[in-house]
Amino acid sequence: MRLWIALHLPRLPLEVFAPSWCTDSGSVVLDQERVLVASTCARDAGVQIGMRRGGVLMLLPDARIHERDLALEDGARQSVALTLLQYTPQVAEDEESTLIMDVGASLTLFGGIHALCARVRENVRALGFTVSLAASPTARGAWLLARANAGRAVRMESLVRRLDRLAVLLAPPARAHAAWFDGIGCTTLGELRRLPRPGLQRRCGGALLDLLDAAYGLAPELYEWIAPPETFYARLELFDRIDDAELLLEGSRRLLLQLVGWLCARQLAVERITLKLEHERGRVARAPTCIDVTLAEPAWRDEHLVRLLKERLAKTVLDAPVIGLGLEAVQVQPMAPPSESLFPEPGGTEDDRMRMLELVAARLGADNVLQPLLKADYRPEQANAWVPLQHKVADKAREARMPPDVMALPRPTWLLAKPIALLMRNHRPFYGSPLRMTSSPERIEAGWWNGPQTRDYFIAEGQDHTLYWVYRERIGADDAEPRWFLHGLFG
Repeated sequence: MRLWIALHLPRLPLEVFAPSWCTDSGSVVLDQERVLVASTCARDAGVQIGMRRGGVLMLLPDARIHERDLALEDGARQSVALTLLQYTPQVAEDEESTLIMDVGASLTLFGGIHALCARVRENVRALGFTVSLAASPTARGAWLLARANAGRAVRMESLVRRLDRLAVLLAPPARAHAAWFDGIGCTTLGELRRLPRPGLQRRCGGALLDLLDAAYGLAPELYEWIAPPETFYARLELFDRIDDAELLLEGSRRLLLQLVGWLCARQLAVERITLKLEHERGRVARAPTCIDVTLAEPAWRDEHLVRLLKERLAKTVLDAPVIGLGLEAVQVQPMAPPSESLFPEPGGTEDDRMRMLELVAARLGADNVLQPLLKADYRPEQANAWVPLQHKVADKAREARMPPDVMALPRPTWLLAKPIALLMRNHRPFYGSPLRMTSSPERIEAGWWNGPQTRDYFIAEGQDHTLYWVYRERIGADDAEPRWFLHGLFG
C-alpha cells in the first residue's frame, strides 16, 4: 500500500531564531521589514503578521526582533530531513516548509502508521521544532492535510471526505484568485471540484487542476528524493554560552538523531565519533574541545550513543564556555545484517553485552575496563595479557594465531601475576602441605629472543585436594637442588 506522511513546520522561522524557552519574551521574525512570525506573547500584545518594525516596537518595546535568514531555515529543514531518513530513503522537500515521506514499505518494520507517526513527531520535537503531521495515500493530499492540521486519512474514501472540507485557499495556485472564488461562493475544495473543468482551467490555469488531480489520486506524483552526503558532519549553534558540560547533552542528542538518519540511509554503522565543543571566536579564540567515543561494536542507533556521551560529558571539565557543537562520524563500516538465529540468545545478544561494557568503560575510563587477550607465545605469563576493551577487533586476529596444541592443554583458572617460590621438605615442594604431582611434565622452552625460559610444569595436589599449577626450573648441573615455583591455581 502506498502511504505518504507530510510534515509541515509552521513556526520554523521563529524556532530557528528564538529557542522555545525564549518565545514568551515576545519574539518576532521580520522578512523585508515586515512581521513574518510572532510568538504568543507578541500576538497577545497586538503584534500582527505583516506589521512593520516600528509598529512592533510601539506595541512591545522589549520585543526580540530577528531578521529572517533563509540559509538557517534551509539548514533546519535539512536537519529534520536527515533525521527522517532512518524511516525511509524516500524523503523529499516540498513547498512552504513541508517535508514529504513515502512510508508504504516501512509500516510493518515500525509497527504501523500510528506508531510511526508517533516516532516521527517525537524526533522532530527532540530537534527543537513543532510540526503539523498528516498521512494519506497521496503525497499532495498529505501536504494539504498537514497545512490544515487536519490529521490522518489512511484510506482513499476518508481522504476524499477530508479534502472536500478543506478551504480552497489552502491550494497555492488558488490564492491569486481569492477574490473570484469569494465572489462565486466557492470556499472548499469539494465545491471547487464541482466547477466545470474547462472554465476553471481558463480562469485559473492548469496548475490548480493538476494539484487537485494529484491530491485525489487521479494523477501520478514525482519527487526528487533527498540524497544523504558522502560523509557526516553536523553542527549546532547554541543560543547562549554554556559553562556546564552536562547541559550540552540535549544539543548532542539533536546531532545524534541526524547521525542515525545518515547511517540508516547509507546502510552504515559507526565505530568512532567525535563531538567538538566550540568556544569563543575572534581575538579570544580557542581550539575546540574534542570528545572521542570509540565503540567496541559498530552501532547505528542513538540510544546507546546518547548514554555514552552522557557519561563522557559528566566527566568533562570545560576550560571555557561553549557556544556551538559539532559531531563527526570519523570511522564507519557497512552495517552488519541481523542475526540468522531462529531463537534469541538467553541473557541478550553479544551486541547487548558489548554495549553494557562500553557504558561501564565510559563511566570508569577505558583503561579501567580490561579484557583478556591470548598471544601466540608458549610462556604462560606472556601468553595471557589484559588490554582495554576497544582492542577487541585487533585481538581476535592475534588470538587466531595461538598454537593449537597449547589450547588443548589444561590451564589454571587463576594465574599468579608473579610465581611464588616454594619451600622444599624431604625433597618435595611444600605449600601448606606436601604437594604430590598428579600429571606428567609439560616442558616449555621459549623466549630465546627476550629472556629464555626452560621449565617443566606439573599439576600438583595438596592434602586438602586443592590442585596447583607448579613448575620446576631446569638447571645445568645434575647435582644441584631444583627450584620449584607456584604459578597458578585450578578452580
